[in-house]
Amino acid sequence: MNMALFDRFSAVQADLLVAFVPSEGDLPESTSWIDENANGQISQLRETSVFSGGVAQTLLLPSVSPDFAQAVLLVGIGKDKELSDMQSRKVVAAISAQLKTLPYAKVAVASAALPMKGHTSSEAITLVAQWLNEGFYQFLGFKSDDAEKAIKVESILLEGDDSAALAVGVATASGSAFARQLGNLPGNVCTPSYLASKAQHLAEEYSIDVELLDESRMDELGMHCLLSVGHGSDQPSYLIVMHYRGGEENEAPHVLLGKGITFDTGGISLKPGAKMDEMKYDMCGAASVFGTMKAICELKPKLNFTAVIAAAENMPSGHATKPGDIVKTMSGKTVEVLNTDAEGRLVLCDALTYIERFEPKSVVDIATLTGACIVALGSVNSGMYANNDGLAEELKAASKISADKLWQMPLDEEYQKQLDSNFADIGNIGGPEAGSVTAACFLSRFTESYPWAHLDIAGTAWAGGAQKGASGRPVALLTRYLLDKA
Repeated sequence: MNMALFDRFSAVQADLLVAFVPSEGDLPESTSWIDENANGQISQLRETSVFSGGVAQTLLLPSVSPDFAQAVLLVGIGKDKELSDMQSRKVVAAISAQLKTLPYAKVAVASAALPMKGHTSSEAITLVAQWLNEGFYQFLGFKSDDAEKAIKVESILLEGDDSAALAVGVATASGSAFARQLGNLPGNVCTPSYLASKAQHLAEEYSIDVELLDESRMDELGMHCLLSVGHGSDQPSYLIVMHYRGGEENEAPHVLLGKGITFDTGGISLKPGAKMDEMKYDMCGAASVFGTMKAICELKPKLNFTAVIAAAENMPSGHATKPGDIVKTMSGKTVEVLNTDAEGRLVLCDALTYIERFEPKSVVDIATLTGACIVALGSVNSGMYANNDGLAEELKAASKISADKLWQMPLDEEYQKQLDSNFADIGNIGGPEAGSVTAACFLSRFTESYPWAHLDIAGTAWAGGAQKGASGRPVALLTRYLLDKA
């Protein structure tokens, strides 16, 4: 779908105009112009119960005036002078939902009239472009009668003048769709080998450099903690490394690391059966890194960026790691595996040590790491931990601009004692208290040589129930963060 910008409704040619209507007060300039050219129909409607202008309420006005459009879609924005991110996203989602059902090819949206609280006009263009595109996402290919739902929209015009902001929104949506697609795939399709093949496809499409470390190579490097997670599976584990080189030749990269457990049964510490199907989403951290790489490759910023994926499948078998086993990490530290369902930190710790060779400017790992983070923050905020205040503030700023929420959690030294082991350097769990915090504390022990942050996205990476599906978060946050670095 093509996207472009326009400066005013009076000069645009489109099949459908999308105009915003508040529930009270003056009409926005663009909506007022339509009202004047439609014999006051919009003003008249606001005086009736047919269309009140409530947030995300929609109404189609066909054949308003053949001079400038076939129809007008009215979208309510409520009575608030500025809309929150949640309200704005709801409004844009309502537009996408309507456009998927309407027969119009060229659509113009008066996006400048959407009053988004705390965002510049450029940021608003990015967000509207991103959210509109995300609203058209479809997951297909696994039902016998699956067919792409025919969407008539061919191009969307947004009101504004910042083409760079539009490009960011379109690329972010593309990366988000890629991440959602990977996350939604079943575990019998999306295996560690499949993720490795996707890295190779990105290399072919965008000319990035890719390294695939197989189990033999990881064994040589001493990555026994990562390898221990995949012992029970017939699927081989991989460490996948992708290099985007847009900066100076010898400039140190910023690194994103994604947890890629393509299915998590819990291993010998077997999970309960309810909702275990959702454990295909345990690679959504990896998916978000793939999606961010795609977005960055499309935008081509001037920075060096390395993406690392620790990919494994956690299964129970006669070869699986057992509770009480002790494994040696690449760093030389030993870990007592007290619970094989705390496997994400085991694959990430060796990857964090491997990343030291890049002498990175910063490292951010992204992982569906703990159910405890869902208890603490629900599905609204991703949990953030950091060993560097500057990096934490940069991620907070990117979160605000991208409307991709996070909340900084504590990483106090006092929590570290919960990881003490009688038999090894460290235990892989810290007991029932502060489970998300102690998981981050575990990772922090392998990040002493660089600025590091950890995003626990267990509550934000996917939705369950009737709306089950990957969210694509936090691709928007990560893309914004890297663009700011450039």
